[in-house]
Amino acid sequence: MPNTVLVLVETINDYLPILEHSGFHLILAPTPAERAQAIQTHAGQIRAVLTRGPLGLTGEEMAALPHLEIICVIGAGHEQVDLQAASNRGIAVTNGAGVNASSVADHAMALLLALVRDIPRADAAVRRGEWPKIMRPSLAGKHLGILGLGAVGMAIAQRGAKGFEMSVSYHNRQHRSDVPYDFCSTPTELARASDFLIVATPGGLGTRNLINKQALDALGPNGFLVNIARASVVNTGELISALEQRRIAGAALDVFDDEPLVPEALKVLSNVVLTPHVAGLSPQATQATVELVGKNLLAHFAGQPLLTPLALPAKA
Repeated sequence: MPNTVLVLVETINDYLPILEHSGFHLILAPTPAERAQAIQTHAGQIRAVLTRGPLGLTGEEMAALPHLEIICVIGAGHEQVDLQAASNRGIAVTNGAGVNASSVADHAMALLLALVRDIPRADAAVRRGEWPKIMRPSLAGKHLGILGLGAVGMAIAQRGAKGFEMSVSYHNRQHRSDVPYDFCSTPTELARASDFLIVATPGGLGTRNLINKQALDALGPNGFLVNIARASVVNTGELISALEQRRIAGAALDVFDDEPLVPEALKVLSNVVLTPHVAGLSPQATQATVELVGKNLLAHFAGQPLLTPLALPAKA
């Protein structure tokens, strides 16, 4: 009998045959109602769950799946997966860190360009028959700050330094001796040094509100913020206040606290560019992500080492 995988992710349907061709039986449950029904109806056969960071998997759901052995998370973030519960039950957890780095970095630079050059408003003006001549900053020679220098952060840094001739600084949990970029010891120090600040760090308690009023004030009235990571890294209330009061020049956001709901206060601002959490979505990235999930599942059920395991806390 094939191993059954509960799929909670809603954006990868075109690539699910990769898993089916590897011999897995899939149960699709992309909505909360379908998810609850699938867990109730098929609890006895589900041995793996495919999810993503914001969708997660709770300890209660794990307890309701007595044969669950492995959770595979799409992308790097795993903030809503109860890792303690997984550890307590002996459930392995993997993620897809770095697989979609190129796509996310492309989107980060697209957002930065759209924001700094005011592309959405210029496009809208031309469609209205207007022909405004708006003076906007260029990127060359500016200072790019990157919060989180993992695979995505590195890809952004390379695009900024090599593609746009920007100097690059970063803040990371640890200083990296293998990169040519300047290290800043705090997010506020990084913001103060930056013309453009891109958030590329994972979500979770350890990074919550790293960008707060102090950091936004350090970025200043000529500074721009881009977030393609997790909304929780930026204090949304403080960001809205800084944007409304023009204490920063603008922000481009691909992530929000309560997706798909977006604060009306953000929607009405002219110095904001918004996209619906699509930075990591490209055919290449999605295919590679699902292929990695397949390899982790095959390795697990064959008793072999996982390709991208997450370190779990000690059993409580």
